[in-house]
Amino acid sequence: MIHAVGPRWSGGKKNEPELLANCYRRSMQLAAEAGCTSIAFPAISCGIYHFPVDEAVPIAVRTVIETLPSTPSIERVIFACFDDAMFARYQAELDTQAPPSNPA
Repeated sequence: MIHAVGPRWSGGKKNEPELLANCYRRSMQLAAEAGCTSIAFPAISCGIYHFPVDEAVPIAVRTVIETLPSTPSIERVIFACFDDAMFARYQAELDTQAPPSNPA
């Protein structure tokens, strides 16, 4: 198990976006080093740490997409959403950021 502690939101004045991105990036690196083929992420820092969802979700999706090429063993990434609204937010962001699939 990989445990990542996300940043507590302080109005964006304490480098929170980069700290959050580092949580996703480093977790993926550790998973790849451990030989994992999949990883699941909750919405890091969006609960009791009050990171705004509208800022956190794009960071999570962008960081995962950018990190995948350097972690080729990771074949599957799951964003575990705690409700339908969060699922919809992640789905919309994935639809916006995900590169087009390459049909076989």
